[in-house]
Amino acid sequence: MQNHIIKLLLLGVLGLWFPCAAFAAMDARQIMQQVNDRDDGDNSSADLTMTLVDKHGNERQRRIRSFNKDRGKDRQRIMFFLAPADVKDTAFLTYDYDAPERDDDQWLYLPALKKSKRIASSDKSGAFMGSDFNYSDMTRRNLDAYDFSLVREDEVRGRKAWLIEALPKNREEMEETGYKKSLVFVDQESFVVVRAVHWTLDGNLLKYQDVPGLEKIDGIWTVTRMTMTTKKGKSTQHHTGLEFRDTRYNQDLPAEMFSVRRLEKGL
Repeated sequence: MQNHIIKLLLLGVLGLWFPCAAFAAMDARQIMQQVNDRDDGDNSSADLTMTLVDKHGNERQRRIRSFNKDRGKDRQRIMFFLAPADVKDTAFLTYDYDAPERDDDQWLYLPALKKSKRIASSDKSGAFMGSDFNYSDMTRRNLDAYDFSLVREDEVRGRKAWLIEALPKNREEMEETGYKKSLVFVDQESFVVVRAVHWTLDGNLLKYQDVPGLEKIDGIWTVTRMTMTTKKGKSTQHHTGLEFRDTRYNQDLPAEMFSVRRLEKGL
């Protein structure tokens, strides 16, 4: 009986000293699963400003309104471009499926053509609306298509993070995402990827992803600022900044809103 009490006391002390022992014991694959499964809210809306900067420092801005909905473990997103005039009424729809055997569905509506274009798997490595993000960046990765390894524990802006290497298992995944290797920094508290470096499959380019804005809104860790910078050597080729404003959760968003018909109808 005395030995049993001592064991319980030891377990209690260990729990006080090592509250994150369960997280520390996770391997890289389990950490990335937590990234995919984290609570990112349901029925949300946000206003975005996309800033595009070319290698000469010239800037262009675009205003976007985005709506997101969880359908079980699947996620849906529809984005409407509001300004400037050359992209106004352009819209983008994504069905992000949780099941690894299903390819995510994406459509882009171009008002000049007055029709929606389905984004083929072979086109998902292409630039999204002229930005440094590509179409594959708009959905979650199929974790089964990667080998993950935990490089070390690190810090990003004073917060503890895991540094994880992600290597695609096959050429097909590389061609669809446009990346042959990635290093990702996962924040240990929020399970948000707060920094990443992507090696592009073609062009000998590096893409640097960063999340300088992360805060809790309605109890949910929310990205408020994100950037992606394309570099060749030390030279910056292009830069994209995203600023999220007025993010709201638990909005009344009907299922019909996330359809090709609504995509073409507009906001």
